[in-house]
Amino acid sequence: MLKNRLFYVIIIYRIGDYIMNGKNVNNTSNNNAVFSSNQTVSGNTAASRVKTRYKYTCYDKEGKTVKGYFDAFRRLDVESFLNSQGYKILEIKETKISKFGDFLTLERPMKYKDLVFFLTQLSTYIKSGIPLTDSIVMLDEQTKNKNRKNLYKKILYELNTGAPFSEALARQGNIFPKLLINMLKTSELTGNLTEALDDMAAYYKTADTNRKQIISALTYPSVVLVVAIAVLTFLLIFIIPRFEDIFKQLGADLPGITVFLVNTSNFVKDNIIKIIIAVAGVIIILIAMYKNIKKFRYFVQYILMHIPIIKNVIIDNQIVMFTKTFSSLIRHDVFITDSIEMLGKVTNNEIYKDIIKEAVTNLSTGAGLSKAFEDKWAFPRIAYEMLVTGEKTGRLGVMMENVASYYEEEQKALVQRLKSLIEPVMIILLAGIVGVVLLAIFVPMFSMYNDIL
Repeated sequence: MLKNRLFYVIIIYRIGDYIMNGKNVNNTSNNNAVFSSNQTVSGNTAASRVKTRYKYTCYDKEGKTVKGYFDAFRRLDVESFLNSQGYKILEIKETKISKFGDFLTLERPMKYKDLVFFLTQLSTYIKSGIPLTDSIVMLDEQTKNKNRKNLYKKILYELNTGAPFSEALARQGNIFPKLLINMLKTSELTGNLTEALDDMAAYYKTADTNRKQIISALTYPSVVLVVAIAVLTFLLIFIIPRFEDIFKQLGADLPGITVFLVNTSNFVKDNIIKIIIAVAGVIIILIAMYKNIKKFRYFVQYILMHIPIIKNVIIDNQIVMFTKTFSSLIRHDVFITDSIEMLGKVTNNEIYKDIIKEAVTNLSTGAGLSKAFEDKWAFPRIAYEMLVTGEKTGRLGVMMENVASYYEEEQKALVQRLKSLIEPVMIILLAGIVGVVLLAIFVPMFSMYNDIL
């Protein structure tokens, strides 16, 4: 019974995730290729060839049984690859998986902390003179995570079949960020792979730190809000009805606040399941709209970016990621036009997408880069002035790094201010909810007590 419930929970979670992502699991437009669990069509090297999914069973070097799935053009490719990795093959057979099963096993993007570890370790191995493929093998041997092992095997397969490292990562669907893949493509041309790995590790470490700061600021109010809702629901369903019966028996004359609370209690008690379903449905619909409808996303972001303090946190975070990314791209000799276009693809903020689009247009017509950022409410004046200075002096990369450092410190201070502001507000909110309920209960009780006296 428990397994069945767990299965349905997983199904519902995946369906909700699929709806909210608004993507076909068989498409990954980022890499100009199509990736799925049972087939892969490369847009760069084998547009007309389709990979087949194979299920394999083998022994590893320690004699342990290893099972897994592998996508390849031929059975022989799987056999050759497994043999090259020192596995003793027991069985390899072609398998088909339904689109529904494929949908359930959808690969998710790698977490920033895991990505930082991957890039740092890889850079360390390569700097030590270990070849790239051997470095991936070492990462595979170190991890105990089955999904990660399978990922490393797929990367190794792509490398062994002649794909560049950036292409090998690109063929893993949406696991690796577009920015990382494009940066690695550039580094492969310039021969600075380890430098790119180190820069990207530092970049994603900063991104992870900023994300954790914001989450930390929102954790406390979120917990308090959940507790407040839980307490209010408990009072409405279990406590208020008992006092309602007492008031009816005593024939008490109830004040307006008590009548309102009693009516609310009856409504919640009679419709609790419908309310939960309706609230969950509205939340899912709003999230789906936010992810899939550009105008709605723009509207929500615009509203949030005009709320005091929250506005500054969002803008500072966007400026930090914009300038850090821009600086990294310039340092790796990516053309300014290409860098700006890439920035437009990396950011999820529609306001900044529009500003970046204007910058691309300006560059294509021969106008200066800074012109697009002039007098934009979402782009602080300090950042604009430093952008102009970098453009005039030819030290754009250095100036962007300075802007990033400045706004990183600003963001830390703002997050602390946000936490210190939200905490008392949430406490007052919780106290207010409980206070109103207690007032609604005790006012008629005191009234009855006075009547008795």
